[in-house]
Amino acid sequence: MDNRCPWPGDNELYIKYHDTEWGVPEYDSKKLWEQLTLEGFQAGLSWITILKKRNAFRNAFDNFDPKIVAEYDEIKILSLLNDTGIVRHRGKIEATIKNASIFLDIEKQKGFSNFLWQYINYKPIQTKIKTQS
Repeated sequence: MDNRCPWPGDNELYIKYHDTEWGVPEYDSKKLWEQLTLEGFQAGLSWITILKKRNAFRNAFDNFDPKIVAEYDEIKILSLLNDTGIVRHRGKIEATIKNASIFLDIEKQKGFSNFLWQYINYKPIQTKIKTQS
């Protein structure tokens, strides 16, 4: 790809992410919530770590169904803390559960996608970078 940024290098997972997701506008509320959740788990780690674990995260968090996640209890939290396929951080897990409830409230009021996109008038911000340097 001629317009590919240099950061994916030759890593196939990064290349696929770059070419199909990174910088591509997303309007689906549930997908946006998944992205936001994964970004939260990424804090302090590299993004490739999260990409490698994304399928495990989807399995562990019921395919990021916020209605299910919002109902997680201490037993489920302990199960997640023992899941070696994901980032096992109690604070991030508990935040995800709380955020699922907040997502549901926002989704009911105005739609999560609308809530996020309203801040930039529903249009992606396009910068005109002339060179990678």
